[in-house]
Amino acid sequence: MRIDFYDTTLRDGAQSEDIAFSVNDKIRVTEKLDEFGMDFIEGGWPGSNPRDLEYFEEVKKCRLTHARIVAFSSTIKAGALSDPEGDEIMRPLLRADTECVAIVGKSWDLHVRDALKVSLDTNLKMIERTIRFLKGRGKTVFFDAEHFFDGYRGNREYAVKVVKVAADAGADVVVLCDTNGGSMPFEIEDLVGEVRRSVVAAFGIHCHNDTENAVANSLMAVRAGCVHVQGTTNGYGERCGNANLCSVIPDLILKMGCEGIDRTKLWALRDLSVFVDEVANLIPNKNRPYVGSAAFAHKGGIHAAAVRKNPATYEHIDPPLVGNSQRFLVSDLSGESTILVKARQFGINMENDKKAVREVLRRVKEMEHGGYKFEGAEASLELLMKRALGMHKNYFELIGFRVVAEKQEKSLAPSEATIMVKVGDRIEHTAAFGNGPVNALDGALRKALHTFYPVLRSMTLVDYKVRALSTREGTGTIIRVLIESSDGVRTWETVGVSENIIEASWQALVDSIDYKLLLEEEKHETSPQYP
Repeated sequence: MRIDFYDTTLRDGAQSEDIAFSVNDKIRVTEKLDEFGMDFIEGGWPGSNPRDLEYFEEVKKCRLTHARIVAFSSTIKAGALSDPEGDEIMRPLLRADTECVAIVGKSWDLHVRDALKVSLDTNLKMIERTIRFLKGRGKTVFFDAEHFFDGYRGNREYAVKVVKVAADAGADVVVLCDTNGGSMPFEIEDLVGEVRRSVVAAFGIHCHNDTENAVANSLMAVRAGCVHVQGTTNGYGERCGNANLCSVIPDLILKMGCEGIDRTKLWALRDLSVFVDEVANLIPNKNRPYVGSAAFAHKGGIHAAAVRKNPATYEHIDPPLVGNSQRFLVSDLSGESTILVKARQFGINMENDKKAVREVLRRVKEMEHGGYKFEGAEASLELLMKRALGMHKNYFELIGFRVVAEKQEKSLAPSEATIMVKVGDRIEHTAAFGNGPVNALDGALRKALHTFYPVLRSMTLVDYKVRALSTREGTGTIIRVLIESSDGVRTWETVGVSENIIEASWQALVDSIDYKLLLEEEKHETSPQYP
């Protein structure tokens, strides 16, 4: 069975609490969805705000190769039954000038009476005349039967009548909406089956995720005969979100054998997910099925050992099918197999040095017990391995540092750090100001080392995260600091742990600099030189 996939990230997804797409954002997402092979992209509601009107003007300039753009609107108002063209809702919809339109109408009698405040018969006429008017204009019409499942449970006869009126008026697809997101998968399958036996139409499904069932409900609707699935990239949407197409699509194609998105394009699914997160300015959820960075990550030693022999032991699909990859996480749950796998990923040969493997494993377990976490700090882990193998040396020796953070009566003065380091037989003593004690210490350390290692000038601190590991000790708790650094070519993460935030930051800073210098040494097969 072929399924049409309909992405409403730019309209329904944009109703998510943390999302505010600009017109340019929406154009970029549109082009990415088209590139992926999405069938329909709902661009917005042109009658609701100027930004969506501008989007529909701008999207006409895009050279889309597959997707069709859909403009969303509601039915005409009761007062416009005799003149749909003059209705204030229809004018901006027509101005959007899209081949496809989506019209939402009430299918729950409670909403008709309490929200629209019109008679049940008037609501049917509003639906029928809106669809006929748009079909007369040559539009492909998707009718969204809002609150269908709640309406069906409350007044089955009326909900079915709404669907029949829409189908008879010429709707190309009647989309059954679980708008409140409260339905169960078994209900969806049963009710879709029942309405299909009562009305002849092409049916679609639109589910919200208020019971964490939006994906499951979408799959059950397809089992019951729906051929059109609506959802959003990454499951964005108001309240708890919508059906996540990044799960629905591979579920239907890889698990249920449906046709739709070209299988050869599924490799771009993770890239699509991360891209839309980036445009939305949201941190990607690593635990998302299929596309999350943890979706094929293995932490337990038994799991890692088994996957190393046969990935099928703990992976339900081949990760590259959806653009993802297998990962092995090193932690206090790890075994020797995990250490060996990670070493190979780092390009380190530890296969014949069991003593070093056991030493690394012992140190990892000991350090994680003390609060370290290497899953997000693999540069520190790589340094740990190379130290165990004697492949790492100390590029400098700290003699001492002092950090001053001063608060004046009406302002916060810049922090100051002084540091003394020794490289070879030379000593450098420098100072630097910063917008905080860690920033000042970072500046002083780099300033001291630039004399000896000019290559460090290309290195910048990209991100700095602090995590209190317990709340019981209050301000005296153990602190974990994660630092992300970059030299413009690659990025790496390091970690430090201490009861003192300056000390934890110092550990992460030193690892970060050591890692950069070790990269340079390996690249040139010689130690970085200093005057």
